[in-house]
Amino acid sequence: MGSQPFGIEPAVVRTIAGEFADVAALGVQVAIVVGGGNIIRGVSAHEQGIDRITGDSMGMLATVINALALSSAIEQMGVPTRVQTAIEMNEVAEPFIRRRAIRHLEKGRVVLFAGGTGNPFFTTDSAAALRANEIDAEILMKATKVDGLFTADPVTNEDARLIPRLDYNEVLQRGLRVMDAAAISLCMESKIPIQIFNIRASGIMKQVVMGENIGSWVGPEEVA
Repeated sequence: MGSQPFGIEPAVVRTIAGEFADVAALGVQVAIVVGGGNIIRGVSAHEQGIDRITGDSMGMLATVINALALSSAIEQMGVPTRVQTAIEMNEVAEPFIRRRAIRHLEKGRVVLFAGGTGNPFFTTDSAAALRANEIDAEILMKATKVDGLFTADPVTNEDARLIPRLDYNEVLQRGLRVMDAAAISLCMESKIPIQIFNIRASGIMKQVVMGENIGSWVGPEEVA
C-alpha cells in the first residue's frame, strides 16, 4: 500500500514486480504467495464485529486482488505469469492444482498463489509454507518490512540485535513471531529453509537468491 493508508499503490507494485522479474531472469523458478492486509485482514475484520470465518474469507479474497495486480505488473516486464487460487473463481484465475502449478514453473512462468489455503483461521504464512511443501520448493523467502529476526522489536528497542542464523526449534521455543508456529512447523517437517529479509531494499531479492548473507536464515539444526 506504500504511503497510502490502505489499498494498492502502483509504484510499489511495479517495484516489487521488478524484484521478481530480476530473479526470473536468472532462470530461477519463482512462486509467490501474496497477502491481503493492505486491503483487509480477517483478524482486523473480526475485531470490528464481523464473524471470524466471514472476515477470513474477505481477507482471502483481498489476496486475489493483490495477486492479479502483481501478476499484471510482472507481465508488463515481459515475464509470463499464472494466478492460481484456493477459492474457485474461474473467470479471473485458475484453481490451485499442484501438478499444473509445477508445470507452469517448469515452463518459466511465475506462479502466484492467492486465496490463502482456502480455509479460515490460517494465515498467509501458513499458506506460503503449505504451497512451498506442495511444489517441493528449495527455500521459502519471507519478504517483510524488517531486516530479519531480532532479539527484540527493532522499531521500539534500539538495543535489538539481528539474529542471522537459527534453527526451527529455537524460533518456536523463543516465540519469535516473524512467522506463525504452524508455518515454521510445516517447513521444519520438510526441512525447507526460510530466509527472512526486508523487501524495501532495492535489488535484495536477487541478492538473496544468489546466496548473499542477508537477513535471517532459519533451517535444520544440523546446518544452522
